[in-house]
Amino acid sequence: MGDISAVAARGKLFCRNLFRGKAPALAMLIAVLTLGAPGAEARERIPLPKPRPAAAPQPDERAAATEADKPDAGRPEGEPQRAEAESAKPQPAPPSACRLALTEQIAIAPSIPDITGPGGCGGTDLVKLEAIVLPDGTRVAMTPAAILRCPMAAELADWVRSDVAPIATSLESRLAALDNFDSYECRGRNRVRGAKLSEHGKANAIDIRGLKLASGRMVSLTDRASPRAVRESVRQSVCDRFATVLGPGSDGYHEDHIHLDLAQRRRDYRMCQWDVLEPMPQIAPLLPAERPAEAPPRDVAADRPQDREPTREPARAAPPEQAEPETAEPAAQPEAPPPVAKKTKAKPKKPRGERPPELR
Repeated sequence: MGDISAVAARGKLFCRNLFRGKAPALAMLIAVLTLGAPGAEARERIPLPKPRPAAAPQPDERAAATEADKPDAGRPEGEPQRAEAESAKPQPAPPSACRLALTEQIAIAPSIPDITGPGGCGGTDLVKLEAIVLPDGTRVAMTPAAILRCPMAAELADWVRSDVAPIATSLESRLAALDNFDSYECRGRNRVRGAKLSEHGKANAIDIRGLKLASGRMVSLTDRASPRAVRESVRQSVCDRFATVLGPGSDGYHEDHIHLDLAQRRRDYRMCQWDVLEPMPQIAPLLPAERPAEAPPRDVAADRPQDREPTREPARAAPPEQAEPETAEPAAQPEAPPPVAKKTKAKPKKPRGERPPELR
C-alpha cells in the first residue's frame, strides 16, 4: 500500500508541474500510464463469466434455428409481401343455397364474379347458363349462353325440365335448344333513354324467341304459323311460374319475343300479358302446288290408260216416230242500214283581192 501511495504522490506532483507549464510532454505521458496502473489491478479482481458448456448450442446453430422458425423462412425475397397482400384481399362469400342446389345434374351453369355497373346495374350470385340437363340426361342448349342470377337460372331450368320438354314431344321431336334473345344488359326498360332500370339490368330477366327441335325445326312462340296449341301451352306454363310475362299485344315492344322475369312487387303481384293470336286465314296460292316427290314422272303418267280421256261413242239417232218435230227457227230480220250522214255543201271560197261585182 505504501508503494501505491508513493506512486500517487508522484503523479500528483507531475500533474501540478504540467498545469504550471514546467514539465515536458514526456512527463505527462508517464503520469497517465502511472495513474492507469491501479485501474488494471482493479479489473483483475472482477470475476469473469464461466466458460460455455460443451453441450450448449453454438451461436451459428442458434441463429439458423431462429431463422427456420420464422413463417417466411425458405421463401424468396418478395414472397412475404405478396402473401400479406393476398391475405388482405376480401375473401369470396360462401356459395348460396341456390348455388349448391343448381348442380350439373340440373344445369351447366358455372358461377361468375359479381357485376357492379352504373346506375344500379349488375348483381350478385351470378351464373352463366349454358345448357339445361333433362331428367333423361340429354342437354338443351341455351343459345347464346345467358348471364342470370342463380334464382332466375334455377327457375328457368325447372321450367324447361318440367314443362317445355313434355310440350315438345307433341311435335314428334325432342327439345334441343332455346333461342335466347337477351339476358343481362345494363339498360332501361324497353331501351328507352331515361326509363326505369330494366330487370335485364339486374340479371333477373330473359327474352325467349323460340324452341329449336332436334329435327332442326324452329318453333317461334310469336309466329301465327306455329301450332296454336303449343303456344297456348307455353303461355300457361310461364304465367304460372314467372312474375312478369310480356308478349304480343302487351306494349308493342314484345311482338317478336317473350319476356320473362322474377321482379319483386307488392303483394306478390304478377303480370301476364301475352295474346296468343289465331293462325292467319288460308289464302288460295297464286301458283300451283309443287309436284309431290312420290308422283311418277310426267311421261310415264301420260302413258297410263287410266289417265287418258275415255272415248265417247256417237249418240244414236232416235227412231222417226219418236223424234220430236223440230221447230222452225224464226227468220232473222235484216239489219237496218246505218243512217247516212248528211253532207253539208261547202261554200266556195272567195279569192283574195277580188271585189264583189257590185263594188267594182
